Amino acid sequence: MLPLRILAAAALAAAGLGVTAPVLAAPGSLREGLFGEGRYDSRRFSAPPVARYTVEDGGGFILDRSTPRPLVKFEDSAEVWVLQPQPAPRGDIIYKNDLGEPVLRATRLGGLTVFTRDRPSGAAAALVADATPLRLPTLGPEALLQRLAQASARASRAARRLIPFEADASPETAPLVADAAMVAAEAVVRLAEQPAGRQVLSGVDKVTLVEGRRPGASLRGGVILITITPEDGLAGRPSSERIVAAAGAR
Repeated sequence: MLPLRILAAAALAAAGLGVTAPVLAAPGSLREGLFGEGRYDSRRFSAPPVARYTVEDGGGFILDRSTPRPLVKFEDSAEVWVLQPQPAPRGDIIYKNDLGEPVLRATRLGGLTVFTRDRPSGAAAALVADATPLRLPTLGPEALLQRLAQASARASRAARRLIPFEADASPETAPLVADAAMVAAEAVVRLAEQPAGRQVLSGVDKVTLVEGRRPGASLRGGVILITITPEDGLAGRPSSERIVAAAGAR
């Protein structure tokens, strides 16, 4: 089937990206879940591979280690972050985002620390229960158009000017295109929250999503260009943090 060319201007779209809901179960220890009984292997865990955690100072998140690249979604955001586990001193494991910044740190003794913009020094997290895996939903052309319109509307409100979203998509790539558009809109919102970012947005005419060999983001000629790699799933698109960095406003 030929790709579907879609242009979404700012419009209200009554559609959400709901991803997960907790499923109550009796999880094992956090130490076992993070490291297993023997040598560390991000694909082998004796505790729930997908679980919900609460943070000591409020809020929570779902950590999904059922895929080759671990995923995390915070309760106050629709974005799913793709992580890269790396060994750290004392046998710890650090989970980093696509800019190489730490998001989680797991200790050999079972402790888990989360790092966010609001918690740059880290905050302790505790395992609560099993959760449903984080996956991209199936979308048809109409649903994709709604997602793009929703992303355009959110970005335009933040920028206080029209920012249309344009994308090439097929039925196979539509789920990732929709998710990447939502992430791009989140990046625009973050840009609008800072003086340097607002200056950048004053020269942005649209957001375009295209396929490529590697996921990435750039700002050229008034276009925020988002490159996605559909065969990599959620790991095939840049995070909002990477898009903000590409705009030169970090």
